[in-house]
Amino acid sequence: MEFEKRVVPELRAGLSILEPFRLPEDLMQIRAIHPQAVQQSKAVEIVDLQIRGVHGNELQVRLYKPRHADIMKRPTLLWIHGGGLILGSPEADDQLCIDFVSAADCIVVSPNYRLAPEFPYPAGLEDCYSTLQWIFASAEVWGMDCHRIAVGGASAGGGLAAALTLLARDRHGPGIMFQMPLYPMLDHRNVTPSSYEITHPSVWNRANNLEAWRMYLGQELTEGVPIYASPGLATDLSDLPAAYMCVGELDLFRDETLDYVTRLARDGVEVEFHLYPGCYHASEHVVPEADISQRIRSEYIQSLVRAYRKTDF
Repeated sequence: MEFEKRVVPELRAGLSILEPFRLPEDLMQIRAIHPQAVQQSKAVEIVDLQIRGVHGNELQVRLYKPRHADIMKRPTLLWIHGGGLILGSPEADDQLCIDFVSAADCIVVSPNYRLAPEFPYPAGLEDCYSTLQWIFASAEVWGMDCHRIAVGGASAGGGLAAALTLLARDRHGPGIMFQMPLYPMLDHRNVTPSSYEITHPSVWNRANNLEAWRMYLGQELTEGVPIYASPGLATDLSDLPAAYMCVGELDLFRDETLDYVTRLARDGVEVEFHLYPGCYHASEHVVPEADISQRIRSEYIQSLVRAYRKTDF
């Protein structure tokens, strides 16, 4: 009850909407729940494509682009869906990706990356890297500006976005000009105060987070975990793209996000950060009509708009 008292009043009803579940026993049941269909937009077209992954695997990507045709090259957002590295699909973020396209006049590409435990690290991250390479290689065909590529994601998608910027930097891969890891899943160690503090059964909590990390890392990575699996381990965050990050005060990932933001700034990376009092994990999607939810969503969408405007020419 103490947790609920700390939640912003307009978000408390969301705690009764969220169905508690336990990993790993409820994994297949949760996966069977399909996201609600989003009404088609007259302004944004959605295209599903098959591309080839780094290791020859087929990978579906979902592309969102303005319907009006012109010759202008548009900035591109590689958006990575959340779901604890074990759940989710691009379709769950259809409305958000449509909103990104509408607000920033950009193209969004979202990979249906492979999930753990069937495909542990590095499968999902390599799929994201394959998508980044595909964007760079296919820019002319789809009207994408390969000099204005941003990456972003929420929760597990935010952790993968952070990992992808590290991987692209160290592999000298395609350039990324902006990163947007929102309340990201960054650190497999689960040693921060907030990782012990947030145990409410209706929100993403310590027990499920521990199990999700175990499934993602698999049997091979009990020690010597690389920074690309768990970006919170990275000690050198220099030469990374400018960042926008946010997290709720009552989010399991609060403290690892705060630590990452601090170290980005310390290593010379331009970073904007927002901490939202009384908000739990992904609360803006649970109670989207709440004033605080609309503000959270607007602020990260506008951060993308501002990032692209900085590079207009």
